[in-house]
Amino acid sequence: MGSGNAIRGSRVGAGPMGEAERGEAAPRVRVPFWCANLHETHPSFASDAAIPELWDCPRCGLPAGQDQHNPPAPPRNEPYKTHLAYVKERRSDKDGQAILAEALERLRANRSPW
Repeated sequence: MGSGNAIRGSRVGAGPMGEAERGEAAPRVRVPFWCANLHETHPSFASDAAIPELWDCPRCGLPAGQDQHNPPAPPRNEPYKTHLAYVKERRSDKDGQAILAEALERLRANRSPW
């Protein structure tokens, strides 16, 4: 009746995986973190691992700290700057006028007199 396949109905990695096969789990400690939106998360760390000061909140993505009453401030997002805004930071209006005059002069010199 059967096809003689002993592993029929199972998949790779299936089966009883107990402590004996995997080894003993490292001792863990759960540390609470709070973000600016007061979301609480409890990631677990190995008991001998260094606990980070900040942890990303899984709900909103803001940085979270271990002090519930003083969570870290959200990062300040810089507004998008156009190319012109960056140029204006580097050059004054006087410099811009000089560059424009030079470019116009070059265009007029290259123009054909049809």
